Amino acid sequence: MAQSPDGSGTAPVRITNATTSVTSGIGVTQKLVGAAIAFGNVLRGTFGPNGLDKMLYKNNGEAAVTNDGAKIVAELLVKHPAAKAFVSLAESQENACGDGVTACILLASELMSEAGRLLERGLHPLILVKGYEMALAHTLDELDERATSIGENLELVARTALVGRSTEGALNHLSKLIASAVNSIPDCDYERVRMAKAGEGTPATSKLVRGLILEKRLALERMPRKLSSVKVAVLSCPLELEESKISSEIEISTPEQYERFIDAEQHKIELIIEKVKSCGAKAIFSAESIDSRILHSLADSGIFALGGVEKPVAEDIAEACGAHLCDHIDDIPACLGSISGLEHQRLEGPEGVRERIILDVGDSSGIVTILVGGTDGVAAEETIRGLFDSLRSACLAKEEDSIVLGGGSLHMAASLRIREAAEGCAGRERLAMEAFARALEGIPAALAVNAGGDRIDSLLQLRSLHRSGKTNSGITQSGSPGEIENVWLPAYTIEHSISAACESACGLLRVDQVISARGD
Repeated sequence: MAQSPDGSGTAPVRITNATTSVTSGIGVTQKLVGAAIAFGNVLRGTFGPNGLDKMLYKNNGEAAVTNDGAKIVAELLVKHPAAKAFVSLAESQENACGDGVTACILLASELMSEAGRLLERGLHPLILVKGYEMALAHTLDELDERATSIGENLELVARTALVGRSTEGALNHLSKLIASAVNSIPDCDYERVRMAKAGEGTPATSKLVRGLILEKRLALERMPRKLSSVKVAVLSCPLELEESKISSEIEISTPEQYERFIDAEQHKIELIIEKVKSCGAKAIFSAESIDSRILHSLADSGIFALGGVEKPVAEDIAEACGAHLCDHIDDIPACLGSISGLEHQRLEGPEGVRERIILDVGDSSGIVTILVGGTDGVAAEETIRGLFDSLRSACLAKEEDSIVLGGGSLHMAASLRIREAAEGCAGRERLAMEAFARALEGIPAALAVNAGGDRIDSLLQLRSLHRSGKTNSGITQSGSPGEIENVWLPAYTIEHSISAACESACGLLRVDQVISARGD
């Protein structure tokens, strides 16, 4: 019998592989807190209107330049379990709100950092978690009290989400486009807004098309290039003769029989042409192919026809112009939609000639498209990413009809409220509540530091402003504490950001052992 290390005479029982490592006690805290701080430091420099960009160089040789937190987190190859929890946190924030990922990660990192100090001093994790939850309740109460109706501030919400991006020179123009797009779509459904690259100009030349833009080549050069106020048919059936699915042979013994065979085929084609021409539509889109003879005949009659459209695109066209997707040519008259105009454009680019079809539906369009100016490449992708985040924020703010001032104003107000509440707490939860308050102050502190300010001086001055009654004070774009006026965020974005960060931190704080099968 093997002698145990403690002299009890019983050998320890091992239930894991020899390569498995088990970390307990303070070592767990150090691992989780260290990973959380490291993850937060990756994004800290990108936060706010004065945040800098990260260059991401991938394994396949592609490079991207961005300060979008969701993009950076998605590209990181993480292996630490705490870091993976932060990746899940970022995905949750992005899916729910479309913005606020960086602030969410920074707050979770600050909460873990503050928790690490208290755990080292002997505070029990469950007491820490309870204190955090108590502080979170006070934070959400402060948020509810400070939230206000969106009113005429939709454009300012869109502008706030664009600040700090690569589109600084066209902020006013792009924020107006986003606000117009949101007001043009029903039910604040951001999925009804499409974005397309113009391949020319600058972001300041971007424009809103109340309809769709198709990157598609025409099958015939003499197809009509411009139409106004016409009916549209969108088909899911082909405009051609159906092919037999069963192999068969036809024996023709005389030239007359061959001519009758050809005439019968031509007669069927003419019947299809006649049905299409008589339906009243001047623009035909089909998710299937269109026979070349039908294309020529329609073009001769001034009817625009385009076949081989992808099924999702055909569905978008039908939704945009109020048509129904038609699966049989006899039903076309009952499935028509309408558009204000159709225009075909040919653009010269570095990769050759590009063809673009613009469908302008008008004010009743079910789908709108933002044609984003600028050349193709990394810059255009970053512009579109910023516009999409701005779109999500604007839609969320209008749908919830609740916005709150940004610039760290709420975080400082909530921090002071929590400190006052902690004064009335006699238990050790008070320490956790004060730690939560310090973590909230990490948001305005990061804004100040990224603008070149001093962390301590900025926080002291901002606290003084709030305590003197100037509760709308925060970190301005210049980096100095002051009154926040035109920086508005959706209240739900901040609520979800703070709640999710607290939930993730509390989940990690409940961990008492880290078991690694890799031995690291």
